[in-house]
Amino acid sequence: MSQSEMCVSVLDWLCALRLEQYCDAFQDDGLLMLGQCQSLSLEQLERLGVTLPGHQRRILASLHKTQSPAHPHHHHQQPDTHASPPPHPTHPPVPRERTKHRSSPPAEPGSDPALPPIPPRSTPNCPPQRFTVPTPSPLIPVPACSSPPPCSRSPPPLDVPSRSQGPSRNTTPTLHTPPPITQTVVHPPNSPSFLPSLLPRPKTLSLLNPLAPRKGYGEGRKTSPTSPATTPPLPRSSLSSSVVSSSLSSSSSLPAELKAEMGAPPLPPKASTGHGLSQSSWRRERDYDSMSTQGSLYLPFLGPLGQPPKECSTHHSAVIKMGWLDKNPPQGALYYQRRWVKLDVDYLRYFDNEKEVYSKRLIATAFITNVICVGELKFEVVTNNRTFLFRAENEVERNDWVADLLDCTRGRRRNSTFTPGSPLTPDYQGYLELRGLRSKLFTVVASDKVYLYKNIEDYRIGMGITSIDMNVGNVKDTDRRSFDLTTPYRIFCFTVESEQLKEQWVEAMRTAIGEALSNSEVAERIWAEPSNRCCADCGAANPDWASINLCVVVCKRCAGEHRGLGPSISKIRSLKMDRKVWTEDLIQLFLLLGNERVNAFWAANVPPSEALASSSCSEDRRCFIGNKYRQGKYRKYHPLYGNQRELDNALCINVQCSDVLETLSLVFCGANVNGPTSIADCPSTFSLATAHGQPLQAEFLSRNLNTELPRSEVGGAMETVHYAPSPSVSHNGFLFKTGSMARAIAERKGREEFSRRWCTLNDGCFSYYESDKNSSPNGTLKAAEIVCLAVSPPEKHGYDHTFELYSDSDRLYLFGTDDPESHKEWVKSIAKTFIPANAEPLLRLGFERIGRLKYKDGLNLQTSKVGWFALVGSTLYAYLDNSQGEEIHLRKLLELSIQQDNEVLVLVERGRTLYMEGERKLDFAGWCAAIQSAAGSGGDTLSQQQLTDTDIPVIVHSCIGYITQCGLTSEGIYRKSGVNSRVAALCETFRRDARSICLREGVHQVDDVSNTLKRFFRDVEAGLFTTEATAAWLSTVALQEDSQKIAQYQLLLSRLPCVNKATLTALVKHLYCVQRFSDLNQMNLHNLAIVFGPTLFQTDGKDYTAGRVIEDLIEHYTRIFEVDEQQLKKQLDEITAIIKVRESCSTKVPTNGSGDFICTVYLEEKTETAEQHVKIPGSMTAAELTCEILDRRNIPIEEKDYWSCWEISVKEEMERPLHYQERVLAMLHSLGTDSYLLIKKHLTMEMMKLYLASKVDVAKHGLMKFREERILGLGSFHERYFILNTNTLRMYKEVRSNRPERDWSVKSLRIYLGIKKKVRPPSSWGLTMVYQSEKQEKPERQQWYLCCSSEAEMNEWFATFLSIQFDGDVWPEDGVQHRRSTRALPSDVRHGNVSLIPLRGSENEMRNSVAAFSQDPLALFRDIR
Repeated sequence: MSQSEMCVSVLDWLCALRLEQYCDAFQDDGLLMLGQCQSLSLEQLERLGVTLPGHQRRILASLHKTQSPAHPHHHHQQPDTHASPPPHPTHPPVPRERTKHRSSPPAEPGSDPALPPIPPRSTPNCPPQRFTVPTPSPLIPVPACSSPPPCSRSPPPLDVPSRSQGPSRNTTPTLHTPPPITQTVVHPPNSPSFLPSLLPRPKTLSLLNPLAPRKGYGEGRKTSPTSPATTPPLPRSSLSSSVVSSSLSSSSSLPAELKAEMGAPPLPPKASTGHGLSQSSWRRERDYDSMSTQGSLYLPFLGPLGQPPKECSTHHSAVIKMGWLDKNPPQGALYYQRRWVKLDVDYLRYFDNEKEVYSKRLIATAFITNVICVGELKFEVVTNNRTFLFRAENEVERNDWVADLLDCTRGRRRNSTFTPGSPLTPDYQGYLELRGLRSKLFTVVASDKVYLYKNIEDYRIGMGITSIDMNVGNVKDTDRRSFDLTTPYRIFCFTVESEQLKEQWVEAMRTAIGEALSNSEVAERIWAEPSNRCCADCGAANPDWASINLCVVVCKRCAGEHRGLGPSISKIRSLKMDRKVWTEDLIQLFLLLGNERVNAFWAANVPPSEALASSSCSEDRRCFIGNKYRQGKYRKYHPLYGNQRELDNALCINVQCSDVLETLSLVFCGANVNGPTSIADCPSTFSLATAHGQPLQAEFLSRNLNTELPRSEVGGAMETVHYAPSPSVSHNGFLFKTGSMARAIAERKGREEFSRRWCTLNDGCFSYYESDKNSSPNGTLKAAEIVCLAVSPPEKHGYDHTFELYSDSDRLYLFGTDDPESHKEWVKSIAKTFIPANAEPLLRLGFERIGRLKYKDGLNLQTSKVGWFALVGSTLYAYLDNSQGEEIHLRKLLELSIQQDNEVLVLVERGRTLYMEGERKLDFAGWCAAIQSAAGSGGDTLSQQQLTDTDIPVIVHSCIGYITQCGLTSEGIYRKSGVNSRVAALCETFRRDARSICLREGVHQVDDVSNTLKRFFRDVEAGLFTTEATAAWLSTVALQEDSQKIAQYQLLLSRLPCVNKATLTALVKHLYCVQRFSDLNQMNLHNLAIVFGPTLFQTDGKDYTAGRVIEDLIEHYTRIFEVDEQQLKKQLDEITAIIKVRESCSTKVPTNGSGDFICTVYLEEKTETAEQHVKIPGSMTAAELTCEILDRRNIPIEEKDYWSCWEISVKEEMERPLHYQERVLAMLHSLGTDSYLLIKKHLTMEMMKLYLASKVDVAKHGLMKFREERILGLGSFHERYFILNTNTLRMYKEVRSNRPERDWSVKSLRIYLGIKKKVRPPSSWGLTMVYQSEKQEKPERQQWYLCCSSEAEMNEWFATFLSIQFDGDVWPEDGVQHRRSTRALPSDVRHGNVSLIPLRGSENEMRNSVAAFSQDPLALFRDIR
C-alpha cells in the first residue's frame, strides 16, 4: 500500500464502498485510517458488526487490491518536490483558434491539481502498465509531504492543501450545489487561488480497479507515456460541466500537466509522440473529453477477480425514464431513426421497439461527461469518444430527458447499483464468435450477467451492445467448439477457438446462472449458528451446501463427494438454490444442532493424520467422507450399540423429548426408524414425535426413513486398501481424442470430431498435450483415477481402433488411432498401470472391458468389496477378494437383472448370487450394457445361444418344457402349423433375450411354440449334427445290424460338440416321450421322424434317410443314450400324472371357446348383406380378422390393396384404421354402442408410406387449429403451434413460445380421422385425439380436436402419429395376405410333396404309407409356419 492510500480516512473509504453505515463501528474500534485496516480478517469484520457476506467480500476485496504492490518495471522517477520552481516560460502556450472544447467536469475544492497520476496496479500474468510522471508546473511548485514515501516512484499523498494551509489528511471533500446550465462563458481568474476549485484526484482513486489489459489483448499495445490508456474513465463530479468547460477554454496559459490534472483525458496511442502532453495534441482529440472520478462501474474493469456484492440484483436497475426518441445515426446523416430509449442509473439503452428485450446499444452513464441542449427539440449525450444526438417530440420531453440524464450522471454515488471501489470484476472475458455476425464480439461474464461489446476498446470506454440476464439463461453444448446460451427471448450461438476455451466459457456462464438463481436468505439464517459458518468436513469458510439427513453443512467440494455417496446415504441440497426444500422446521433443526454438536458424534474419533483440510485434494475428500458417513469409522458409538431391541426402545422414548442429537446418535448407531412402537395410536416413531409436539424430531426422522446406515462394525475393517500403481510403465505417441464427456457415447463419432494429441504414459500418469512441442499438458489422468478401460469394436467410430477411459470423476475420454499395433500397445500399457499385481493375469486376455467394480456375495451383504473384472466375449473373468480368479459364463446365468433403485447388477448362478456396484454412474452404465449384451445370444450357432447349466439352449429348454406341460395331448403336435406372425415374433424375442421369456398357457399357443422350436433347428447355423458329421450320420442308416447302428450312433454322438450333444440328448428324450403318448396326440414314431428328419438335418426332403436317422434315434433311445430305465419310468409317470390333472381340470371348466367373442363385422359398408358374424378369440389381430372376412367372400388380395379393419364411430363422426397387429378383442371391450367394425381399403396408405420413407426425422411440427372438448359445449378453435416427437406432442401458443401450454404422451392417445360438425370446425380436414384412462375404478375419457389446412397435411400428421406409436411399423412388409389365422388341417395333408401318415388309422395303413415313399419322388419342403 502506498503512503497516499494509508492517509485515506476510513470514512472516505467506506463512503466509496457505499458502506458508510459501518463508520461508527470502525471508529469505535480505533480504526481511523485505511492503513490501520490492512490486517482485518473475516472474524474481525463479524466482531465489528459486518455480517452480510456481500459487505464482507466487498471490504476484503478492496483491502486486497490496495495491498497489491506497484509493478517493479515502472522506471520513471518522481520529481524532486523540494526543488525550487522553475521560472515562468518566456512564451506561454497560445490556444488554437476556432477549436471547440467539450465540457469538463468541475473541480472539487480543497484538493491539489498538481498530483502525478497514480500508477496502475499490476495484474497477475499481464505485462506491466507504463505511466509517466508529469513535469512539475513552472507556475506552482508541488508542496512536500509531511512524511515522504520511502520509494521515489511512489506518488505523494492524495490530500494536499493549499500552500497557506498545513497538511490535513482527514478532511472530507465537500460537494457544492451545481449552478444551472448556461452558455455564458465564465473566465476564471488566472491566479493560483483558483486552482483548488479545479477537479481533484479523489482520495480513493487508488482503490478503484485499474483497467489493465489481460494477457492476449493488451500485450502488444503501446500506451501514452503521459497518461496510460488503461486508466478507466470515471464519472463526473456534481459541479456544472459547462462552467468547467468555459474555465478550461480560458486557461490556456496554464501548463499541460496542470490541465491534465484538471480533467484532461488520456490520449490514445497515436496522439502522443513525446513525454509530455502538448496542447495541440490535446485539442486535436476533441472526442476524448475529461473523465470523472466518481460513478457507477456499469461493468467490472479488467483486474483481479472477485465476487459481486449480493445487493446487485439479477435484473436491470429500476428504469428512471423510457420513451420514444429520434436518434441521429453515427455517420451524421440528415435522417433520424426512431428508437425506444430506456434510462436507469447505470445505463442509457436504446432498442428498435418497446417489445425488444436486448438493446442495440448501451451507454454507461459513468462515461457520460455532459448533456447539452442543441437546436430545436434536440440534445446531445456526450461521452469521451462519441457524441449521441437525440431529438424529442416536444420541448417539455426534451427538458425532462436532459434533466434526468444530468441528475443520473451527477448522483451516481448516491443512486447507482454499482459503486466505485466495489470488488465487482469480470469472472471471464474474451472474444467470441456469434452466429450471424462476421466479426467476433468481446464478451464479458460478470456476476449474473453477460455483456457483449464490439471490441475491447468499446468495453474500456463503456460502449456496449447489450447485456443478458443469466437468471433466465441456460447453457448447452452443441459442438466441439460451439455452445448455445438459450433465453426465452433469443438463442445466442457462440463459437470459440478451442475445446479447452469452450469448457472454460461454459463453466463461467453456468457459474453466472447459479449466481443469478441463488438466494442467500436461507444461508444467512443457517449461518446464524457460528459453527455452521465452517464446513463440517474440511473447515472451509461459508459453506453453502448441506446434507439434510446427516444434518451437516458442507462446502461445494465436499458436497460433490457427498453426492457420490448416493441419496441413500447423504441427501445433499444447496442453501442458496434449493429454496423449496428448506422448511422452517428444517432450518430450526440445523440451528439447533450445528456442525460442532453434530461432529461431536460423526467426527469424535478422527486421527490427526486423517483429518481433512480445506486444501485437501478430491481423492482425500472422497476417502475421508466415505469413512465418516458410509463406514461410520469416526463416529461416537452409543452405549447401547449392538443391542437392537434396546436401541429401538431408546429411540421411541427419546423422540418424545427435544433432544435431537441423542436421536441422531441412536439412528446412526442402528436404531430402526421404521420399527414398531407397540402403541396403537402411534405405530411409528414419526407419528410418536408428532403426537408429542416435537416437530424437529419429526423433521429429522422424516429425512431418515430410507437412509442407509453406516456399515462397519466396531474394530472391523473400515476401508478397502487400494493397490499402489506401478510407475514402471511408460509409453508415448500421437492419438486422436474427442472432448471429455459426462454421458455415455450414444452415436458414432466422425473423424472430424477428433483432435490430434501427443500422449504420454509415465510414472502412473496418462497425459495429453496439444502437440509434442508443448510442455504443459491439456489434461492428466492418474492411474488411481482410472476405474475402467473399454475397447470399442473396430470401425465403431471414425477411427478404426478406439478405446474409452472412465475416471472416478465420472468423465469419459475417447481416444482413437488407425494403427492396430499402436492401439494394442496403448491398451495394454494403460491397463498395466492401474491393474494391481494380484489381477495381472487379466492383462493376458483379449479383453473388451477391464476395470474395478464393487461387489457383494455370500453371506456378507453389508460391506462392499473391490474386485477386478475383465469381459472377454460371453465370459466375465473376476478376481474377488484375493482369490485365484474365477470365470462367470454370462450365457449360462439363471438370472441377470438390474435394480434401478440401488443401481446394482444382479448375476444369479447355480449356487451363488453376485451383486455388482459401480463406483460412478457412467462407468456402471457401461458395464451393465456390456454384460447384458454379452449375456444375450451372440450368433446363430448352438454354442452362441443363451444356455442352461446343462449346456442346452434356453429356447430349446423352454419350448420342450412348455409342450411337456401343455401340449403332449394336443392332436397333431409338431405337425400343425402355428400363426406365422406369432411364430416369427416369438423367435425374435427368444433371439434377443431367451432368459426373459416365460411361456404361459393361454398367452402362448401350443402350435406356435412347437413351430418356434422347429424353426430354430432349421435356421441354426451348421445344424444340430454339424456340417462335417452330417454325412456320417446319414450313412449309418445303411447298416443292417441294429447293434452296429447303435455302436456307430454312439460313436458319432461322442464326437459332437458339448452343446450339440446335450441338445440332441434333450430333444430325442422329449420326442421319445411324445411318441409314448401317441394314442392321445396321434404323433407316433414315424410321424415325428417325417417332421423332424429334414428339419434337424436341414435337407430339402428329397431323401428319406434323414427321417430314418431320427426314427432310429427315437426307437433305440435308451440304448444309444444309455438311459437309466428307472429314471425314464419316473419321468413317464410324471407326464402321466400331469395329463390326468389337466383332464380333471378340463372336465370342470370347458375350454372350447371360453375366451371367444362373437362380433358383427361389415365389409365396405354397413348393410345387412355385408355383415358377417365372426368368433373373435383373444389372440386374433386386425390383420387376421381382415383375412378372415375376405376369405369368406373369396376376395383376392392384390399387391397394392391395403385392406384394413376400421373402427367407425357414428356419433362422433370419426374413424380410424386398426393397426394390423392390434388385438381386436381388447379393442371391442372399449367400443361404444354407436360404433362398429368395417373392413375396407385404406386408400391413403400408399401415400403415407411414401411420405414416411422420405422423412429424415421422425418428428413433425407445424400450425393447426385446436379446440378442447368442453362440458358445456363452449369454446372455439384457436391456432396453435405443435411439435410431435418420439415421446410427446407439445402445444405452444405461438412459434416463438418457449414453454408449452399442453403436452400429451403419444403412446396414450388414439388418433381418429374426422371431426364432428357440431363443434363447427374451420375446415373439413381434421383429427380427433382421444385419451381414455386404464383405471377401472374411475375411467376417464378426454378428447381434443385438431384442424388442418389441407387433406395432405392431415394425412401427414396422421402418418407421423402412427409411425411413432408403432415404432415405424405402419404396414407389414410382406402384406396383409400373409397374416391369416390358423386353419384346421384336413385329414389328407401333404407336407410339401410328402404324404404324411394319417393321424388316425391302423398300423398297416401307416406302414403302407411309409412303403410308398420310395415310389413318390420327394419335392422341396415348404416353409413350416
